[in-house]
Amino acid sequence: MIDWDDVRYFLAVARGGSVRAAAGRLGVNHATVLRRIAQLEERLGAQMFEKLPSGYRLTAAGEEVLELADQMEASSHQLETRVFGRDQSVRGLLRVTLAPTVATHLLMPDFADFARLHPDIEMEILSSGELANLTNRDADVAIRVVYDRKTLPLNLHGLKGPEVFGGVYMSRDRLAASRAGAPDPTRWIVISSHGIPDWVREVSATGVPFRTTDGEAQIVAARRGIGMTTLPCFVGDADPLLVRVPGTDLHMYGTLWLLTQGETRKTKRVRLFTEFVSRRLAAYAPLLAGLSVSHD
Repeated sequence: MIDWDDVRYFLAVARGGSVRAAAGRLGVNHATVLRRIAQLEERLGAQMFEKLPSGYRLTAAGEEVLELADQMEASSHQLETRVFGRDQSVRGLLRVTLAPTVATHLLMPDFADFARLHPDIEMEILSSGELANLTNRDADVAIRVVYDRKTLPLNLHGLKGPEVFGGVYMSRDRLAASRAGAPDPTRWIVISSHGIPDWVREVSATGVPFRTTDGEAQIVAARRGIGMTTLPCFVGDADPLLVRVPGTDLHMYGTLWLLTQGETRKTKRVRLFTEFVSRRLAAYAPLLAGLSVSHD
């Protein structure tokens, strides 16, 4: 098989008329050019140049090779341009995976803004608690709350975002009723697989737990006054029907990271998206830290 690099050296000598000119054009030394030409001649079984006092002149075999080498060079340039242009174009499929709560209660308006800015990018939002495998191209970008960066695979590239905090919330009406001495027990509302976190057991709750299977049902149950629950501050503080339970502290969930992998992160649509979302997340830092509103 002919090495394309050998053909490049052949073209440089043919066009420059000398080994010295070819070496200067390619940024290599004289010996490298001679070695490459000898390599090509050996593989083809023919001499490419005649060495004359005026320089290097193509042989009949070299003339034939020159025509094909020009075609190879043109095809190579076309291949590079087409592939690079595709990756650098602002079009194509962009798959983003993130937790449903982050998609629904935080970033969907930003995704809509990005889609309006780039109408030729086909966006696919994979709203799931499952971790997509970026290495297998299950998604192009993952937006995840990560407690410990060391737990992430080393092959992932990460843009670090703000820290995410949560608190304990109940409905405003439920809090008012509790302060008025309502006899109804105060229940913990929990995602069924998670249970009641140890750090909130100090908060009094007299009723049995109320369990749901998803985050949206958990939020609605809190709004309806069933009891209290733990929520990210960007959810609880933004909900006019909810209020933080007095006497409770915030707790840190982790840090938001924008994660990409390998060559995928170099494509223009991925770079545009991660830079756009990174700026939006930075603006959300007070909301994510629970500092955006004041509480009694």
